[in-house]
Amino acid sequence: MRSLLLRLYGAFTTAVQPLVRRKLRRRAVAEPGYAVAVEERFGHYDDAITGEGQCWVHAVSLGETRAAAILIAELRRQYPGIPILLTHGTATGREEGAKLLESGDTQVWQPWDTPGAVARFLDRFQPRIGVLMETEVWPEMAAACAERRIPLVLANARLNEKSLAAAERLGWLARPAYSALAAVWAQTEADAHRLVSLGAKVAGIYGNLKFDASPDARQLNAAVALRERLPRPMVVLASSRDGEERMLLDVLKRFGATSPVPPEQGAVRSIAKRVHDVQWMIVPRHPQRFDEVAALIESQGFAVARRSAAGEPAEAEIWLGDSLGEMALYYGLADVALLGGSFEPLGGQNLIEPAACGCPVVMGPSTFNFAEAAQLSLAAGASLRVENMEQAVTAALKLVENPERRAAMAEAALAFSSSNRGAAERTAAAVLAIAQAADPVVTESAPLDDSRAEPTLE
Repeated sequence: MRSLLLRLYGAFTTAVQPLVRRKLRRRAVAEPGYAVAVEERFGHYDDAITGEGQCWVHAVSLGETRAAAILIAELRRQYPGIPILLTHGTATGREEGAKLLESGDTQVWQPWDTPGAVARFLDRFQPRIGVLMETEVWPEMAAACAERRIPLVLANARLNEKSLAAAERLGWLARPAYSALAAVWAQTEADAHRLVSLGAKVAGIYGNLKFDASPDARQLNAAVALRERLPRPMVVLASSRDGEERMLLDVLKRFGATSPVPPEQGAVRSIAKRVHDVQWMIVPRHPQRFDEVAALIESQGFAVARRSAAGEPAEAEIWLGDSLGEMALYYGLADVALLGGSFEPLGGQNLIEPAACGCPVVMGPSTFNFAEAAQLSLAAGASLRVENMEQAVTAALKLVENPERRAAMAEAALAFSSSNRGAAERTAAAVLAIAQAADPVVTESAPLDDSRAEPTLE
């Protein structure tokens, strides 16, 4: 029987549905994808949408969808033909997820966490197992799956201290939700202990799925060809967040990037000359900010060349990476990457992708979302940590001028990336084992190798 508190939560999420619809309409102004199939979010589906008894994978946003792509590929390798039900919460996640679909797969929006929407979702699709990616645990969905004996698991799981504190404040909701999960596979030991403190059944510490991703070889080859034509080395502010672009532009202006460069005095080059000798590029994290960032660059006195409109940047311009799905190209072009999300208190972005591309990274002080990966990267010599954007620009300039150290960091990045692979194989095997235990028909033709599983957390 459901607790009174869970019933009150369900009444609340039902009552705020009009506000959710209003928010979606507002988001759709900037991102039309939010206007697509809105009724799916409330458990109402077109008759043409079919699918039953699939492996349900929920990837809320773009980053989780990219991790899900790695897991889905490994699930298909271990169990060819496995039908996938893929859900998302954001427009960018859904757009990226559409690329993963094969015959027999289904893609819909994540249902809003009301008793009605969740029940209609589960009635319609009746998934054999649900795989939530990284952080997405909703109380109503967790309770409903437990009641229907649908195993719901959390893969590539992470939980930082800030999120743990928020969950503990709502412990009356969070603890039953985490306790209802059939299994959790954590990225790190620290994540595992935080998850256990919320009642999660941590069944293994498997590492980060994103280490198993291979950079797009065509993009890396294109980057090699383009770099040969670029007149200057390139530094990229990658996956930047609101506020960080202005930080970089302010530093470049202080260093004289928008002023005429005076003649060099003897053997000592001015900071302005050093800045002018680098091609700077900004790649915003969120596509809805591309136009905003372009306008910001121009307002600060810089010419901007957009990836969507120009093949190569002119010497006096800042290049704006305003495209999706080309991070391998941007990291392949970069001599050094400045890690977006780490210069504001936002927890940083994924360090794994630049490492796989052999790109040295300079990160700011805020990396709590990827704390262990950041520490491992630093220990491996693949990255540097600084306290602010000015120090980051200075460190990047020093690396640009030191090809030997830059090459050593690139080699360390590749070694760091390759040494942490294996999460995909372990996670896929564990998912299939739980699906088989719940319904032996699911994987009877896909024998599992128990030796691949990691020990559980003690």
